[in-house]
Amino acid sequence: MGMSANSREDSAVVLRCRGLRTRHGARPIDLDIRRGETLGLAGLEGHGQDLFLETLAGLRPPLDGVVEALGSVEGTSRLRSQRDAVRHGVVYLPRDRKTQGILPGLSVLNNFGIATLPRYATAGVLRKGEMERAYRTYHDRLAIHAESPDVSINSLSGGNQQKVLISRWLAAQPRVVLLNDPTRGVDVATRTTLYGVFREASSMEGISFVILSSQIEELLMTADRVLVFREGSVFRDLARDEISSDNIIAAMFGRETA
Repeated sequence: MGMSANSREDSAVVLRCRGLRTRHGARPIDLDIRRGETLGLAGLEGHGQDLFLETLAGLRPPLDGVVEALGSVEGTSRLRSQRDAVRHGVVYLPRDRKTQGILPGLSVLNNFGIATLPRYATAGVLRKGEMERAYRTYHDRLAIHAESPDVSINSLSGGNQQKVLISRWLAAQPRVVLLNDPTRGVDVATRTTLYGVFREASSMEGISFVILSSQIEELLMTADRVLVFREGSVFRDLARDEISSDNIIAAMFGRETA
């Protein structure tokens, strides 16, 4: 996504794990994620990349080791829950937006604003106009197709629902965004828009992304590094100039080189 080796070294670490294991028999993972970096996660289904992402999000405790957020006003903080993670600017977008992401039956605006509600309320009174102005910014930035902010989110296409969910978390001004298969089931145009938004957010706002994807092409287009998981461990950590379909597929099947 554009971080050079030098800029990556110069950038502050925002999230790290030390001695992290998510399942028995796996090798511990030590990892630094830097400001503005995009880290891709790959692997055959069931090889641990989902568990790893959910552990970073605070959704499940690790078997061993720690996940820590760095550089916030509170200094270094161990993340023990999703609440801890969100408080320190680490947000998670699940794979299944229909059951875990959208709030069905609520409006597009309410789905957008739910994560930042306190920002638009004074003494319990919602300043809807202010929330709508914020929504309009992301509506334009992500090219969300919705007749108005007040329509039900159920009336939107899957791709536009996904754009609303991503705008929800970008509006929260996060430090790290964890994405589980973010373009699953969306069309090519939506995919292209989202890649552009991720690129802009990382380079202009310094947001770090961790993108788990079942599509190798997606990792080629977005990632500065790719961790390939096998049997619960990181089998290969591919630097930008090593990222290729052949290398990712070889590592998935336990081979060092294509």
